[in-house]
Amino acid sequence: MKKILLILFMISSYNVLCQSLEYDITSYKDEGFKAPNINYIGEAWLNSLIQAGSDINYGITKAYFKANSTLDWHKHSSVQVIVVVDGEGYYQERGKDAILMKEGDVIKCPIDTEHWHASSKSKDVTYLAIYGGSTPTIWTEKLSQEYYDMISEQLKEN
Repeated sequence: MKKILLILFMISSYNVLCQSLEYDITSYKDEGFKAPNINYIGEAWLNSLIQAGSDINYGITKAYFKANSTLDWHKHSSVQVIVVVDGEGYYQERGKDAILMKEGDVIKCPIDTEHWHASSKSKDVTYLAIYGGSTPTIWTEKLSQEYYDMISEQLKEN
């Protein structure tokens, strides 16, 4: 009888401890998926941490770019905030000088502002991209390797 009670106690304790609370959890540490090489040069991985939907009006994506990788010119129908969490890269809005972005930087890109961002020539970069709504990115122009190389040289000199 004692064995049966012990077994029942263990089973009921196990059930209480192993209840599924069904939290919606993603991991920042997941690599994500290798992005198809359509709108960028090089290698990139994307991890969608939060997707905009009916209950939340913004998304957060972790992007990891290997050194010497860049996105094409694009814009968004909402403000985009870039939080650089590791490494260094480049950022440029149309009509403005490119800048070196580095770990700790937070960049706010206004609505419908054409821009590009990338890893630096010699270092990887990881950043969080925070953006509103579910409208897809609007790709506007290819960013050539020659232009990227020129920006890299300019920023190396400064």
